[in-house]
Amino acid sequence: MENRAWAARSVVSGAFREPVRPDRVLIKDLVLQARIGIHPHERAPKRVRLNNEVEVRRDVRRGADQIAQDISYEDLIAGIRALIAEGHINLVETLAARIAEICLADPRALRARVRVEKLDVEPDAEAVGVEIERAR
Repeated sequence: MENRAWAARSVVSGAFREPVRPDRVLIKDLVLQARIGIHPHERAPKRVRLNNEVEVRRDVRRGADQIAQDISYEDLIAGIRALIAEGHINLVETLAARIAEICLADPRALRARVRVEKLDVEPDAEAVGVEIERAR
């Protein structure tokens, strides 16, 4: 009987609570013009589609409804736009890795999944590209 009472107190006190899962900041199907590719004809801007998922450490004690408390998708998009504006990138893998660095720059970011797809490149495919995942 004493063991059951201890178990009940432990459950109520939170000793057996599941760990808090991270939140995710999403950017889905962002299409931008980028200079990307290894071939001479790829020096002209072309459409790329970007999908990002950033797992974010959640502070369960907060509760304030303030943007400063979260990773802003607007800031992430601004960083991606600035990166692309820097100029030509040879590989989609390089672009994806640099976007992951932008996503993980905030110390609350735990993991970033980045998909970069070149559109209008292969006539028999909707898109070609790469998906990477990086963790802190």
